[in-house]
Amino acid sequence: MNLVRTITEVSERIVETPSTVTLRFRFPPPAAPGQFVMIWIPGDDELPMSLSYTGDPKGVTIKAMGSSSRGALSIADGTLVGIRGPYGNRFDLSPSRVLLVGGGSGTAVLAPAAEAAARKGSRIVAALGATTGAELLFEDRLRAIAESVEVATDDGSVGHHGYVTDVSRRLLSEQSFDAVWTCGPEVMMQKVIAAALPRQIPVFCSMERQMKCAMGMCDACALGPYHVCTDGPVFPSHQLTALPEFGRTKRDSSGRRVPL
Repeated sequence: MNLVRTITEVSERIVETPSTVTLRFRFPPPAAPGQFVMIWIPGDDELPMSLSYTGDPKGVTIKAMGSSSRGALSIADGTLVGIRGPYGNRFDLSPSRVLLVGGGSGTAVLAPAAEAAARKGSRIVAALGATTGAELLFEDRLRAIAESVEVATDDGSVGHHGYVTDVSRRLLSEQSFDAVWTCGPEVMMQKVIAAALPRQIPVFCSMERQMKCAMGMCDACALGPYHVCTDGPVFPSHQLTALPEFGRTKRDSSGRRVPL
């Protein structure tokens, strides 16, 4: 593992959606799609962020959720931030035909995986979901490399009026795939797994949990017998469906189990 801890400058800030920005920065160690870094915002907190760009410059895509992530949205070009990593495992890029199912900001970790797989000759089909059309993330980026991209919005402003799981269920019934990669709300990922299971298509989920140390020591990201920071964040579905807490509970910042 080639871990680096450094202070670096934000070289570019890109507004992706009304609630999401991408920060690009120089960070020397090689990283693979699926891995994450810890970003320290001076005067604030340290945040675990999946890499939405794994090349040079690297990048993370941040959605306004808590106070720290909301503060990160206002970071300007030239701001110094602390970065350590990369951590975690990665997507297996060997499947020849992959269905991506991204919910909201979950698409951020899927986009570099899709690009890397496409460069290796894999064929990509994507289903993207968001609350509204303005919040769809990386649609154009995926259209540049995918066979097809279908979208779903909760309000029906773009694409299918409903959930992305409706679209992914139809795609799974109409087409053949070697693997499904998904990231988003756990209830969404549960439904993706349920649709793929009868077809015996392996599903790999990128999980989100509280991460404080990123080294499996603080136990904040415990998920059953696993630590998301070291055993994940990419998990095969059979590991997740065996856990009672998958799609039901998580730990808050104090370590208490709370409903999702």
